[in-house]
Amino acid sequence: METTPAARGMTRRDMLALAALGLASGAPGRAFAAAPHGQLTWGAPISLATTWFEPAETPAIITPFMVLYALHDAMVKPMPANPLAPCLAESFTASEDGLSYDFALRQGAKFHNDEPVTAEDVKFSFERYRGASYQMMKNRVATVEALDPHHVRFKFKQPWPDFLTFYGSATGAGWIVPKKYVEKVGEEGYKKAPIGAGPYKFVSFNPGVELVLEAFEGYWRKIPSVKRLVLKSIPDEATRLAALKRGEIDIAYNIRGELAEEIQRTPGLTLKPVYAPLPAWLYFPEQWDPNSPWHDERVRRAVGLAIDGKTINEALSLGYSRITNSIVPDSFEFYWQPPAAVYDAAKATQLLAEAGYPNGFDAGEYSCDGSFANLGEAVLNNLHAVGIRAKFRPLERAAFLDAYTNKKLKNIVQAQSASFGNAATRIEAFVVKGGTYAYGNYPDIDALFQQQEIDLDHKRRTATLHKIQQLINERAIFVPIWQFAILEGVGPRVGESGLGLIEGFSYSAPYDDITLKSG
Repeated sequence: METTPAARGMTRRDMLALAALGLASGAPGRAFAAAPHGQLTWGAPISLATTWFEPAETPAIITPFMVLYALHDAMVKPMPANPLAPCLAESFTASEDGLSYDFALRQGAKFHNDEPVTAEDVKFSFERYRGASYQMMKNRVATVEALDPHHVRFKFKQPWPDFLTFYGSATGAGWIVPKKYVEKVGEEGYKKAPIGAGPYKFVSFNPGVELVLEAFEGYWRKIPSVKRLVLKSIPDEATRLAALKRGEIDIAYNIRGELAEEIQRTPGLTLKPVYAPLPAWLYFPEQWDPNSPWHDERVRRAVGLAIDGKTINEALSLGYSRITNSIVPDSFEFYWQPPAAVYDAAKATQLLAEAGYPNGFDAGEYSCDGSFANLGEAVLNNLHAVGIRAKFRPLERAAFLDAYTNKKLKNIVQAQSASFGNAATRIEAFVVKGGTYAYGNYPDIDALFQQQEIDLDHKRRTATLHKIQQLINERAIFVPIWQFAILEGVGPRVGESGLGLIEGFSYSAPYDDITLKSG
């Protein structure tokens, strides 16, 4: 038995070394600290949804983790200096044959109602999980056994080298809820008054306005420094910046373009770029319909040639974003380096003419998450310039995700994901048959994906996943736009913002590391 490989290329030996040095959870034990005090307030670009209080419903995006990192805790999760840090699990081991994982729970970890976290809670949380990749996970797990109150064993039907990546970072399946409490209040009751095992406990939620949390002094890792956290919904970017300048909020998420430049010019404010694994791309749900323009690969390639990524990057993210030409983040394990993106409007027009659209065509709807509407407007302008005319349809994030996952979007979809994981987790969610966001599939890609799922040979798996990404690129299944650098505004009261502490995470975290300036 040995500790398992972590995500993003960490070996089993690496994980053992981290554990030996006491770095696995970002802290050697529960630290003593002064009583929590003060308040920090965030301005979020979305309307918060109660589904994000519920780990069981976590989709394949990063947004819910903005709340999960405060309210809840996971068996293992990304933390500073460790992409798969033991948290509620003090340790974990994998069998040599890849058919099982054993977890030892951390002594003293407890929920906000002071009930201990037990193996039954872990088993219950996995079995009720219904979020991203749930069907695949349920199909691969044979049993979950609560061996005793502090030990859990997962057994698999076949070797599964990516179990820990799915369980500990790419999904919400490893975030633990209290079985007795959930059974007492029911599923809907739990969303109204959630209890978790995280550093902050639920106080109140005013839909469309704000979520209020208070420090949980019984948190195992350390006592949080800040007593109260407030997450305000402020969808309009200019309004978020104005609130930051007036001191009504302390951190403004996702400020772009001229507004970001205004932060740089404003005394007392700081612009903080955060590099999340957040590619944005265009998707064409009707590419499998022979009667659709999107069925023709030349049309999809024309879209890619029409997008002036460099100019958009400079205008919206001050040049901080990267043009990677992939839906897989370049920091992920098994990432394949694609050919560089090319901007050539003349070639785009030529391809459209060859496909039978010399005057362009009416492309229907261009749907996107409203938080990224300015990116959509810029891309749509590029498409209009080569004759691809579409009606812009920005949606509030919860509505967009609901429509996306329920296969209701059509024509052109501007999508993005900053979820943790590796190339396989990203492909599983967006490309292969049964994926949460896959509207169609290619059988040869599906076969390759199934082949790598059970392959314990890392070199061979890498080659297979590289081949899949190459096929995705060659067929223009997606048209990548960029890998987004998120620009955050930080006010003068903030000591440690938590931004960038966890590599690849878009928001502040860990919340128990966040501080106010003294004085």
